[in-house]
Amino acid sequence: MSLAREYLQLTKPRVVALLVFCAVIGMFLAVPGIPPWHALVFGTLGIWMASGSAAAFNHLIDERIDKLMARTARRPLATGTLKARQVLVFAIMLGIISMLVLGLLVNVLTAVLTFGGLIGYALVYTAYLKRATPQNIVIGGLAGAIPPVLGWTAVTGALHPFALQMCLIIFVWTPPHFWALAIFRREDYARAEIPMLPVTHGVAYTRWQILLYTILLVLVSLLPAVTGYSGLIYFGGAAVLGAGFLYYAIRLMNPPDEFFAMRVFKYSIVYLMALFAFLLADHWILKSVTDMQALIL
Repeated sequence: MSLAREYLQLTKPRVVALLVFCAVIGMFLAVPGIPPWHALVFGTLGIWMASGSAAAFNHLIDERIDKLMARTARRPLATGTLKARQVLVFAIMLGIISMLVLGLLVNVLTAVLTFGGLIGYALVYTAYLKRATPQNIVIGGLAGAIPPVLGWTAVTGALHPFALQMCLIIFVWTPPHFWALAIFRREDYARAEIPMLPVTHGVAYTRWQILLYTILLVLVSLLPAVTGYSGLIYFGGAAVLGAGFLYYAIRLMNPPDEFFAMRVFKYSIVYLMALFAFLLADHWILKSVTDMQALIL
């Protein structure tokens, strides 16, 4: 594996891709048509770099526990391919450049909020909450939920209730998403002495929490339609996707095998991407209908 690929691995490309996807959807939802190119290009670049910086700090702070967990044992720092100083310099430089891009080429509000998200994930969650409480992913979930807000502010320079609703959806989605993975990887977390919910309260309790949060998620996901920010297309898509998530959460109460928790985890990723895709589809179709009505009138 080349050195460049090792550095790319530090940014957790799959996780960051999901975050950036949600941010880009936020950009498109913020305006009737296509977002201004400079906000779209530089906003996406800056948010991606800041997310990558936070991920690199995560590698640095979690070096000890990464070596103990099967899921993370092959990370560049855990294997010794990269040294701590290299990772630190990379994380700092990526963070600084992201702030310059956002602050100078996008807007100050987006830079400030992105910096808050970086600090929230890298320091508040990774360095403290992750090791301090089994509610770590709940409290620290706000940092991972902020991308749609960043996308929105990158285009408009202002906060909006719709953007905050999207943030709330991801915030409520995070616990059932991550706890499903934690159930499957609970031995890893126990070995690393990380107080994840399945380790501290047991698998049965965690399954109940996943079910309760999934019910809450289904309700929260309908807010954009209930409050008038989206229409029937999104409402129908959210209802179907939510029914699927509820099925997985209920089935997890008495799973057919040990790997079912990972199937729940994988579905949760598909769920979030599809949910935001429905938001965008609803937005564009509504715009098309409005444009047609304007032409007719």
